[in-house]
Amino acid sequence: MNSLNSYQKDDNIMTNKTIKKIAGFEVTSGNFEGLYPTQAPELQSLFTYVDELNDTLKSLRSKIPEGSDLWGVMIQKMRAEWTYHSNAIEGSTLSQGDTLFFLQEGLTVEGKPFKDFLDAQNHAEAIDILFDVISNNRNISESLIKEINALLLNGVKYTPAQTATGQPTKKVLNTGDYKKLPNHVIKQDKTVHEYVPPEQVSVQMAELVDYINQAKREDIHPILVSAVAHYNMVRIHPFDDGNGRGARILMNLILMRAGYFPAIVKREQKRKYLLALGEADRGDITPFVQFITGQLGETLQGVIEDLEKLV
Repeated sequence: MNSLNSYQKDDNIMTNKTIKKIAGFEVTSGNFEGLYPTQAPELQSLFTYVDELNDTLKSLRSKIPEGSDLWGVMIQKMRAEWTYHSNAIEGSTLSQGDTLFFLQEGLTVEGKPFKDFLDAQNHAEAIDILFDVISNNRNISESLIKEINALLLNGVKYTPAQTATGQPTKKVLNTGDYKKLPNHVIKQDKTVHEYVPPEQVSVQMAELVDYINQAKREDIHPILVSAVAHYNMVRIHPFDDGNGRGARILMNLILMRAGYFPAIVKREQKRKYLLALGEADRGDITPFVQFITGQLGETLQGVIEDLEKLV
């Protein structure tokens, strides 16, 4: 099976109109217009490649004997890996082994912050609700996104924050509802990146949800829609906390309801992930869609390799 690179080998070539290669495909960057693209012909070959991987996984799954719990075991493994990597990107100190042990046994590990275990429990429970959403054919809505945020932050009262000058502070969380105060991040170059102001959040989240649901009706490729939705939720940053984790959950809900396995963004890819988000902030969303497609492909390859040993 061909190797699917997660993004690119040289971070220094992240500029518009450059050529990037993934899985043997050449992709010309800089062709998307606007925040909510509905087509990406330059990425179609890559989408097709990942679709073939997904079909291979479906074929392998169909060979699992009736009554076997093998697929359930794979789902539980995915749940732990996704929880570990998503929380690690946000700064959790738990190892992948810590996370798996806690989710399986309910036991914490000495010397690790209790909040990290709370975040793991909340994230895993947020994943669980996705299966209910899909089985009950619930539409993706603002209320569902708020419900997921409330799950992610269940039991969390405060969040670390920074003043505009970079001084550490903390603020009381307003969970499950849109932010009332502005939020920002201080980048490595010490510049302040402001997210969408609170008074614009409702309108922009409504636009995001409309895009997701219209894209489903118009049969726009789910990988494109999932990546675009992911980026725009990060761009808006609608909540006091849990925005990155929530964006990755929203992305995977879109993928899962379209019949894909979730795309796990690995902790080891955090720098490339942030670089691709930054490129989208500067007006070119192509590298981010490409990055997410690569992460989905790598996730699929891993699951396929595991199943091939067992069926």
